[in-house]
Amino acid sequence: MAENKTKPTERDPADFIAAVEPEWKREDAETVCAMMKRLSGEKPKMWGGSIVGFGQYHYKYASGREGDSLLTGFSPRKSALTLYVMGGFESRPDLMERLGKYKTGKSCLYVKRLSDIDMEVLEELIVADIDYMRATYDTT
Repeated sequence: MAENKTKPTERDPADFIAAVEPEWKREDAETVCAMMKRLSGEKPKMWGGSIVGFGQYHYKYASGREGDSLLTGFSPRKSALTLYVMGGFESRPDLMERLGKYKTGKSCLYVKRLSDIDMEVLEELIVADIDYMRATYDTT
């Protein structure tokens, strides 16, 4: 069975964020890092080379595949700030409608700049997702 490629590493998230360019993207990353730390109650940890994650959960699919992944996190990518909303967006249309300018993938929220979205709504979304993940999966 294939192993997850994205795993926790020993790299310091603060060093990773400090190297983000340009400055406005680094400031957005610092803001999201502080917010996710506060909302999750978890310390940031690097997952792979470019994802800052908070907490983790264990999943097991009907196929038998299982593994661990980050509970929530983000990555300041070149094209957009990617926020990982592991439980998805389908059950939160009210929040998504009020969020602002963004795009989504399966569990990814893509934001060009934090100034494009409503930060209070983003916090509601992250809290709802963390609560869902903790109620649904083993997060110990």
